Amino acid sequence: MKIRNFGLLLLVAVLALSLGGCGCAQQAVKGEAAPAPAPEQKVVAPEPVKEAPPPPPPAPVVAPEPAPAPAVSLQDIYFDFDKYTIRPGDADILKKNYEWFKANPKARLRVEGNCDERGTVEYNMVLGQKRADAAKAYMKKLGVDGKLLETVSYGKEKPLDPEHNEAAWAKNRRDHFSPLQ
Repeated sequence: MKIRNFGLLLLVAVLALSLGGCGCAQQAVKGEAAPAPAPEQKVVAPEPVKEAPPPPPPAPVVAPEPAPAPAVSLQDIYFDFDKYTIRPGDADILKKNYEWFKANPKARLRVEGNCDERGTVEYNMVLGQKRADAAKAYMKKLGVDGKLLETVSYGKEKPLDPEHNEAAWAKNRRDHFSPLQ
């Protein structure tokens, strides 16, 4: 496309020069004086093109910061019906919960004992307290300062699952761990 435009431009320039020359030659033949040459004009050279300043050097590559360690979350433990002993799988959960204390050495924690809906309010309040105390004793055995642990029993008053079946009751027989401000 550019070559075609250049060729067209060249053709127009040649025609203009040849036609312009014809008029002057005819004037000279008729005896007319040729037009006086234009006075010399001072030709000013264009200023040299300033080069754009070089681009700034690339910013140094900063290594990304390592991802923060995953936050240690507290997990509930569960109990068998009418029991407050710590089961082996729940002991492993308490060991993981101990890691939370390592990550938060000055933090305080509430251990909330809960029961399913079966039994009297009074019986479940006592059982919930025994469950909370059992978890506190285990955490103290792991090395947690007992002053950082608070226990409370909710008995059957705060069920996790409101259904009335064994699956719901199993979810409700638990200790919940709640950080304190």
